[in-house]
Amino acid sequence: MPETPSLYHISSAVIATLPTATLSVLGQLAMMENVEVHGHGGGKIVIVIEGTSTGMMGECLSRISLFDGVISANMVFEHVETEGLR
Repeated sequence: MPETPSLYHISSAVIATLPTATLSVLGQLAMMENVEVHGHGGGKIVIVIEGTSTGMMGECLSRISLFDGVISANMVFEHVETEGLR
């Protein structure tokens, strides 16, 4: 029986912060697994999240939205790859 291929999700998101909280939020994001900051300015932070399901992406954004000083955390784009296939 053939093995079911694994799916791998990559998502980008924008986080809006209170300007006074941006550095604190950046520090918290740096400690999260599978989250990478790609830029920030003007109270906005652009991140990429990697994981194995859409639910994992949503759960990560939900956690981020609860950080002190976060106004919103919104997914912008999601891409799904099938591991092992080219």
